[in-house]
Amino acid sequence: MNGAAMLFFNVLVTVVGGLGVFLLGMKNLSEGLQAVGGASLRKFMGVAASNRLVGVETGAAATVIVQSSSVIAVMLVGFVSSGMMTLAQAINVLIGANVGTTATVWLVAFAPSPEMLGLAALAVGGICYFFVRRDAVHDFGLAVIGLGLVFLGLYFMSKGVLPIREHPGVQSVFARMGATNLPEVASVALVSMVFTAVIQSSAAAIAIAMTLASQQLITYEMAVSVLFGANVGTTATAWLAAIGGPVEARRTALAHTLSNLLGSLLFLPLVLPVFVPLGKAVFPHWDAVTETAKGPMLLGVMAPIAVTDTAFSVLRGIVLFPFVAPFARLVERMMPAGAEDRPRLGVPRIGARFSPVIACDQVLREVQFMLDSDIESLRRVRSALAGTAAEEDFDFVLKREARLDALQSEITDFLGRLLTKRMASALAERARRLLRLADELESVSDETATMLKCVKRLKREGQDFSDVSRKRLLALHDATAGFAGRVSPLVVSPRLKFDLGAVQGESAALHESVRKCRQEQLARIGPGDPASAVRVLAELDIVNAYERIRAYYLNVAETVH
Repeated sequence: MNGAAMLFFNVLVTVVGGLGVFLLGMKNLSEGLQAVGGASLRKFMGVAASNRLVGVETGAAATVIVQSSSVIAVMLVGFVSSGMMTLAQAINVLIGANVGTTATVWLVAFAPSPEMLGLAALAVGGICYFFVRRDAVHDFGLAVIGLGLVFLGLYFMSKGVLPIREHPGVQSVFARMGATNLPEVASVALVSMVFTAVIQSSAAAIAIAMTLASQQLITYEMAVSVLFGANVGTTATAWLAAIGGPVEARRTALAHTLSNLLGSLLFLPLVLPVFVPLGKAVFPHWDAVTETAKGPMLLGVMAPIAVTDTAFSVLRGIVLFPFVAPFARLVERMMPAGAEDRPRLGVPRIGARFSPVIACDQVLREVQFMLDSDIESLRRVRSALAGTAAEEDFDFVLKREARLDALQSEITDFLGRLLTKRMASALAERARRLLRLADELESVSDETATMLKCVKRLKREGQDFSDVSRKRLLALHDATAGFAGRVSPLVVSPRLKFDLGAVQGESAALHESVRKCRQEQLARIGPGDPASAVRVLAELDIVNAYERIRAYYLNVAETVH
């Protein structure tokens, strides 16, 4: 390998390695901050639905807290999918998240000595993470370690490009590149968009551009152009979260991409006449050359890039904010709901990429889907008992039982792998609760399918319920379904306070009703009517199914108490 090839190999390893350290730092920083304030963050995000302006403010503040607009976007996918937030409310939060994510760029711009800050943060974070047993301190240590890795990643990327700065071949390549007109600006933004979509971090893409600009390898205009593509490329993460989800999830991802894309297209012609002069005007000494141990550098160029990024995000939000409602309707028309939602078996794809806090939120969304499915299946079972069910009611219950069985299997596998990781005890307990809830709710769906199979068996035998039996079974159904309907809303986050003793008392009364109904059914078997035994046994199977459903919902209440 000749000298030039060795040089470029060393540069490639150092720069790509620095990028890896930076991305790992962002991941740890985000996960640590989420773990420290995970429950508070969920409550904080819940406030966003109260007011449009509050939604924007919430999005900005939450993104500053977790240092990742992608995490906020994925949370919104879950909120909209579960009905906790409308699409319009989510768009308001996204406007704020786009502004909040610029905090990372300011952090990069004003880091005085990345290598020393990085080592100091690693020292403090390492002590907290490895030598302190308290969960809160442990999670804080993880966040500080992430911050240290971010600074070290910047240091390695900056150091990596130094050897090639004076290379004639490199100089000629960069000399042919530029952003002196609109087509060139658009080309740089397009490359930046693709690169950001691949690495899934606009902060990393912008940090690289800032580093290259400070090294005088690219122009200030090119670095500013990168901002407009990076803000579009970062929306790829929301699409990954929406894969396999319902139409609401895909609409949220589309709204994120479309709003950022339209904003970039709208303001791209203003890069050279407005945004570049803006940064220079705010920081007039941006082009001052500073002599450092690494050679002459434009350290001041980072600050105007940061202010331009913030100005762009704020202006884009100001333009979109008055039109959020019609924009949401446009997105809904562009992606209409199908006849039936797609299967929602996307938990591992959604949760595995993020911290346990966000992963549990995604599993809770699937658990809520199971709750809603069971209530709907019970409603259709009542129609079958009353003799008014259509064939589609039977198909719905049986197909939904198969879907929930597959979903419960995925949740069990996912949470089982999640629980092997080190996490706060409260979070591990939450994961175990979700695991039990999924098991109980899948069992409910099994019982609804069993009851419909009993009804179909009677029909095949050419029999039907007597009027007395139908009346008793419907009364038992209404009592059980009512109990299920009162327990289901308790499965929310944060958990509601409720009187478990009252729930247990209602369950005991329902159990007694089931016991009496079972005795009455057994007493109806009489001599000389062999068909009555077939009917009564089918009715007993249904009664016993209600007894098990009662027990499952009692377990649900005790689990979330």
